Amino acid sequence: MSEKIKIKIASGSICDSIRTIPFAEVVEAVRLCCLSAAVNLPQDVLASLENAYKNETNALAKELIGQCLENARIAREENMPICQDTGFAVFFVEIGTHVKIDGGTICEAITEGTRQGYKDGFLRKSIVSDPLFKRKNTTDNTPPIIHLTQVPGDRINVILAPKGGGSENMSALKMLKPSDGRAGVVDFVVESVVKAGGNPCPPVIVGVGIGGTFEQSALLAKKALLRKVGSENPDREYAELEQEILSKINASGVGPQGLGGDTTALAVHINHHPCHIASLPVAVNINCHAARHAGFEL
Repeated sequence: MSEKIKIKIASGSICDSIRTIPFAEVVEAVRLCCLSAAVNLPQDVLASLENAYKNETNALAKELIGQCLENARIAREENMPICQDTGFAVFFVEIGTHVKIDGGTICEAITEGTRQGYKDGFLRKSIVSDPLFKRKNTTDNTPPIIHLTQVPGDRINVILAPKGGGSENMSALKMLKPSDGRAGVVDFVVESVVKAGGNPCPPVIVGVGIGGTFEQSALLAKKALLRKVGSENPDREYAELEQEILSKINASGVGPQGLGGDTTALAVHINHHPCHIASLPVAVNINCHAARHAGFEL
């Protein structure tokens, strides 16, 4: 056990600009977020699927993409989940330094909102309490996964990205050597997606995290899935890398649902971070064609 360092600090004071948000308000926003994410495919994902449908040359692949679009339409109009796997509730939260939750913590509010949302929406509860031995269902899809970041200001920004088991199981991470370079990154990402085949329900969106540490690269990859589908990376070199990887994935012929075609991936999104001189971590996190997410600001 590491030794605790004792530090003396001057007594602080309460800032008058602290904004208080009721616990129940956060719970309700999260509840509604869960209900929306399960049934409404974001517009950028729909547009990408529509574009893939127009450009697909394989008849069977074209039909399968059309079924994805039809499924999304029915889910939206009938207020039904897009997929029976309504996923692990993964939250990305930015909380301002001048925000206080009255009645509990932000994590407690998100957990309660998740519980209520999955119950009220009759969404499938997919979480087991112990990963190895008991594997007993928690019955309310909690606990959620919460990635919390503190930022300046008096607002809370929340994005929910439900993550199904089929795509999450195809995740991969490799600690490359710096000498592996660009070619090593390309080969690993392409190999990971092609090896996944039809398991993550392609056409997929591929999140890639490069740099940081072992765990940071995985988080970078997952956060990359939140980017608007097909939007250009602001860094020219990484934008070119994304296009190279996307072209090679789609040239593989895996296709929609792994049954062949031109469209295995809709987009490749890369996040990068500084890393140790001896390291080159690369993580791949794949999202199925039902790339669901919803968010709110309080």
